Amino acid sequence: MAKILIVEDDKDIGKILEDELSKAGHETIWAKSGTEGRLALNTHPDLILMDLMLPGMTGEELLTHIDKDTPVIAVSAKSSVDDKVNLLTSGCVDYITKPFNVKELLARVEVALRKVPGQNPVSTYSAGDLRLDDNNRKVTAGDKEIHLTRTEYAILKILMQNKERVISKSELLDLIKSDTPDCMESSLKVHITNLRRKLKEAGGKDYIEAVWGIGFKMADLQG
Repeated sequence: MAKILIVEDDKDIGKILEDELSKAGHETIWAKSGTEGRLALNTHPDLILMDLMLPGMTGEELLTHIDKDTPVIAVSAKSSVDDKVNLLTSGCVDYITKPFNVKELLARVEVALRKVPGQNPVSTYSAGDLRLDDNNRKVTAGDKEIHLTRTEYAILKILMQNKERVISKSELLDLIKSDTPDCMESSLKVHITNLRRKLKEAGGKDYIEAVWGIGFKMADLQG
């Protein structure tokens, strides 16, 4: 998991970036102006996604304050060759033009992170003694491997990626639809019931909590 700073004043685009990067397992910090972005550099992000036309301080100005070892991907409506060349020679490792394709942007992020020491684009998630190794699609509780269906795995992955918050049923369905397009609201409860049972049988505890009237979250476990 990487810490990614988003510097974007457009609320819709910023929310898309925040949601998609979080779904991919990254920690995000969203600065809504160049000035906020300058202050957010103190959090020492692993990578920066940055618009150019920003209030307070332009993207070009902000670039001069960023450590040369921190990869920066410019995300901008500027699309001329000269704009791209100037940014790449000024310190950006990549450039993507708005409107962008989310899958392409995420792929560019992962490529940039491979060059950051200590960063692995494939994440392992944990909650107490529960581990999800997304590289090998393996789930364990302690030393016991848990065999999950495709839908159960997708549900657990989303919950573990967002273990600090409650995920509503509608959001959960939306987040897993690319992996399990056949999962419907009518069958979601069955999948979660089976998932909770399998986890409890393996680890002897409830790893997933149902939050009445809202949705589900990972239980408050150590680890």
